[in-house]
Amino acid sequence: MVFILGFNFPESRLVKSAIQSFYGVGPQHTQRLMAKLYIHDTARVGTLADKQVLDLTAELSSMTIENDLRRKVQDNIKRLRDMGAYRGRRHAMQMPVRGQRTRTQTATAGKLNRVERFG
Repeated sequence: MVFILGFNFPESRLVKSAIQSFYGVGPQHTQRLMAKLYIHDTARVGTLADKQVLDLTAELSSMTIENDLRRKVQDNIKRLRDMGAYRGRRHAMQMPVRGQRTRTQTATAGKLNRVERFG
């Protein structure tokens, strides 16, 4: 098991998927990060040297990911609600925010906008 930024990853897992498992890190960031640290696309977590693991942890800790990013998104939505903006009201009503149709197919918006917004 390799310990990266508070998470244990099995040694057989691809580095690419391990990095992408963090909230806020997608394929683009993963590709750039792996290129910066000279890690091959098909490298496994167990094959990384200790220095590479430390460098990877340092790079990830400098990014806004996981709980910090979640809190930032929540604060942005709360700011929109407090301001009384149209987008904030749509979030509060659990309706589509970006102009999607509401005659049908609003179930997905209701699921996504269910983040705790009333307190």
